[in-house]
Amino acid sequence: MAYFMQQLLNAVPVAALYAALAFGYAVAFSVTRRADVTYGAIFAFAGQTCLLFADFGWNRLWLVLPATLALGAGAGLFGGLWAAGFIGRVVMRPLAKASPNAVTVASIGVLIALTESARLAADTRQLWLPPLLSEPIRFWADGGFAVTLTPMQMLNTTAFSLLIFAGSFYLGRSAFGRRWKAVSDDAFAAALCGVNAGRIFLVSYCAAGLVAAIAGVLATFYYGTMDFGAGLVFGLKVVLISAAGGYASPLICGLGAAAVGFAETLWVGYGPAAWRDAMVLAMLVGWLVIMRSRVEAP
Repeated sequence: MAYFMQQLLNAVPVAALYAALAFGYAVAFSVTRRADVTYGAIFAFAGQTCLLFADFGWNRLWLVLPATLALGAGAGLFGGLWAAGFIGRVVMRPLAKASPNAVTVASIGVLIALTESARLAADTRQLWLPPLLSEPIRFWADGGFAVTLTPMQMLNTTAFSLLIFAGSFYLGRSAFGRRWKAVSDDAFAAALCGVNAGRIFLVSYCAAGLVAAIAGVLATFYYGTMDFGAGLVFGLKVVLISAAGGYASPLICGLGAAAVGFAETLWVGYGPAAWRDAMVLAMLVGWLVIMRSRVEAP
């Protein structure tokens, strides 16, 4: 029982991370209406930028650890937001009205460009941060097995949860949220009513990119590093998770992603960890096939 409780607690920060990523992706997808793996690339790019500047601050500028982390976090957030703004303006907005294949090909190209630029900047080195807030806090013990969480896990979970609920509240209550909803439903009709659809598109994509950047920085602090291939893996997961949720709303997509995070962690706890990503992707593809078959059935 204690082992099962530990796996559930381990799943909480992972579920919160997936929920935040799916929430941000749904905000962007509502205006693009195109599958976009670039979102995962922005997430990984922000984390890798954080690592690069933290390494520079520690080894070249001789900063103390808090200043090093602040420099890395600031650079990661700026890099992710800059990437989202550039991609949204130069790539996604011109192609959003084109065929879905054009956006898919372009997003893969952007993913490769961001990944390779980060890899070359790091000279193909795997950079690591020191363990942060990693002293376990015991919640319960059974037969010598302690159920614990680290402060970093709790901090990340809290930050992601606040990000999701604050974003959902803002979209539901603000003037921007009403314009975003109008553009999401029908951009042409919204433009006829005086809404600047192009500006809402770009702001929405940048907001989604900011969520991805925050998630990338916090995930880097949690795991201690960011792999060069993480952009593609997380990009595919987020696209499939959001599609399985039906894009009904960013909050619903986030809740569905949290469920996937719990399933993934429980698989690692009781099954072969090497097949984790394959299992998650296969499960999501199977779910999409089943749901599509039900929709198309007479």
